[in-house]
Formats: sequence, C-alpha cells, structure tokens
Amino acid sequence: MVDYLLEHAKEGDWKVKVGDMDLSLAEDRVHNHPAGIAFQFDALNATIRRPEIAGSDLVISMLPARFHIEVVKDCIDLGKDLIAPSYVSQEIQNQEGEMKIAGMGILMECGLDPGIDHMSAMEVIDRVKGEGGNVVRFESFTGGLVAPESDNNPWNYKFTWNPRNVVLAGQGGSAQFIHEGRYKYVPYHKLFTRVKPIHIDGYGEFEGYPNRDSLKYKKVYGLGQIPTIYRGTLRRAGFSEAWNTFVQIGMTDDTFQVADLDQLTWRDFTNSFLAYRTDIPVEEKFQRYLNLSVEIMDKLKWLGLFSDEKIGLKRGTPAQVLQHLLEQKWSLEEGDKDMIVMWHRFNYMLDGVEKEIHSSMIVLGDAEHTAMSKTVGLPVAISARLLLEGKMKLDGVQLPISPDIYTPLLKELEKNGIVFNEKNIL
Repeated sequence: MVDYLLEHAKEGDWKVKVGDMDLSLAEDRVHNHPAGIAFQFDALNATIRRPEIAGSDLVISMLPARFHIEVVKDCIDLGKDLIAPSYVSQEIQNQEGEMKIAGMGILMECGLDPGIDHMSAMEVIDRVKGEGGNVVRFESFTGGLVAPESDNNPWNYKFTWNPRNVVLAGQGGSAQFIHEGRYKYVPYHKLFTRVKPIHIDGYGEFEGYPNRDSLKYKKVYGLGQIPTIYRGTLRRAGFSEAWNTFVQIGMTDDTFQVADLDQLTWRDFTNSFLAYRTDIPVEEKFQRYLNLSVEIMDKLKWLGLFSDEKIGLKRGTPAQVLQHLLEQKWSLEEGDKDMIVMWHRFNYMLDGVEKEIHSSMIVLGDAEHTAMSKTVGLPVAISARLLLEGKMKLDGVQLPISPDIYTPLLKELEKNGIVFNEKNIL
C-alpha cells in the first residue's frame, strides 16, 4: 500500500505520512522516499491523533478493527474522508447520518476479503443481470496459503496472517448459509467436517469450510431470494480433517488457563485432554479416542505434539498454547513465499437455460511483497489514489460494490498482477 502511494506521489503531488508506535517500522515503510514522512504515532491518543487528521487530506486507518471508531469520529468532526479495509461494524454504520451532515464518507471492506471478493463478485453479478440473467447460486472462497514452491510440510500450510485468528477461526457462533432454498447452520464442533472440494486449474485440489455468516451477502450483493449462497475459507485438501482433531480434543478452547503450564512438556499437555490410563502410550490413546488415520497422526507427530520438550510458556489458554506450537512450525521461513487464492462459482438462468461460471484469482508473493500485502494493500492504495484524483466521491458508509468504484479498482489491480480468470462450465 505504502509503496504504491509513494510510487504515484510525484504525479499526484502528494506527501505520504506513515505513523506507527514504532518509529523504525514507519521509517522502514517509507525507506527514505522524498515524498514519504515517517513519524512516531500513538493512534489511540486523541491529543496526538486529531491534529494529524486535521492536517491531512485523506486518512487511511490500518488499525485493528475495534479501534477504527475513534478515527471515524474524528474524521466526521474534521470533515476528512477515510479508508479502512475492515468490516463495517454496527457502531460505524450508526455514524452514517453524521457523515452525510459533515459532507464526508468512508470506504470500508476494500482489502482482500472483504474487498477484492466484493469487487470481483459484483462485476460478474452486474454483468449477468445486465444480460437479463438471474443468479441462482453464488459460492465464494478465499484463502491465505503458502506458495507451492515453499510448501514443505505435511499440513500444506503456513501462517500468512494473524495466527490467533487462524487458531480461533469459526468460534463465536454457527456458520449460516442457504442451499437450494434451505437455511443451513453448522455449529463450531462440526465446522471442519463440512468441507467442499474445489479444483483450480494449474494449482490442484483445495477445500473450503463455511464462514460464519453468508446470509447477509444476499442484501449486500442485491441477490434477494437467491436459493444458494455460501462463503467460505480455502485450505489445501486434507487440512480440515486434521485441524478438526484440535477442535474435538479441546485444544482450541480459549476460555480457561492451563494449570502448571510452566512445568509441562508437549506430551503432558496433550495427555491432559485424555482419559487417565498408564497402560498405553499417549499417541495410542489419542489415536483411539478420535479414531485417527495414520496420515493424520503423522501430521500431529510432525508438529511435536507428543514430544518431551518443555512448552516454554508460563501462562496460557489451550488455544494460546496451541498457537505457540504452531508458530514454531508454520511460520514462513527466510525466502518463503505465500499465495492468495480466491474462487467464485456463479450459476444463473438466462433465457430458460442454466449457465455456470467459475472465476479464480491466484496471487503469489515475491521478494518485495507478500501476496497478502499485495491483495490487502493495493486495493486500499488504489482507492486512495482515485479519491485524491477526484475520480471517486464518498458519501456516508460505502463498500466497493458499485460499478463506479469496482470498475476502476479492478482495472488498476489487473495492471498490478491481480487478475481473475473465468471459465464457462455450462
């Protein structure tokens, strides 16, 4: 994001100010560019924040989602447009009336997911509607994965985003979607057993498990009474079955502290979730309890779940302990590259005939940027450029779901290597 804005700063005649609690991180992002200004910045300190916003033409908030509201309120007071890639919270939505009075707006959900998923979906949906078609099925999956050339572990996975979010994925309520007119609800303890196989040409087999709430996108995408709508997360084939062992055994629980954690080995920790028996090894107890295949047991052994090594934490919930282990095994190594995969399926009726389109996007990281930073950062930066050049206008809370926003964004993303490939199936 920062590199794109700096690259176009001269032609746009703008300065890019990058603030961070850690000045060295801000300086690293700016890397001495003549149009860049790095400064130490506590975004939660209103005394510091408000003058910085007042002196800016446009604000981009990359804060954790729960902190956006304070920035939003200042932008309303000071009449400054705002961009943020996070989901729109109800708290922010409630400010829309004040935004309109102030004559400003905010563009949200404009990163990867949410963001590129919205734009690419709406481009096809609007095209189908323009031809007189009626969309009857929409499925959409996104995953942050490791690139094939760096995929060297039996899980076919490495962290490319917040590890805690990966460990806690799916918690906090049942996944909801609609299939052939029937509402479906998948509780957390069954989430990773309800996966959909997906094949992407050139990249092989994947699987998707359902996201928490697909139903709200009927309204967002203008799909009304669509019989099937399903959004999910992508992983490599086989991942979900193995991950489900952690869910079933209780290791993703984040509600209590593990007792005497500083004295435990990984083997002790694993054994603490199993019945008391001393006549068989922990591995055998684990395998019998969950009826696991040899392949899944090999994945668990590779992680070190049965080792006699001390855990090395003083305090932690089971989920935090599991995260600690996975960060040692699933972190990107020097020279590793990540991969973003997005896949859509559209079924629609046109002149009494059913048609089907598959649309997929693959973005690989490179020596300069991860695929995650490209796909999250570039849509934000391009949106900022369009606003600063007067090619986009915000009014209240907006998402990138209208043609005047997504068309120029997708066009510029394509110039930067973020391209969707469509395949007509029917």
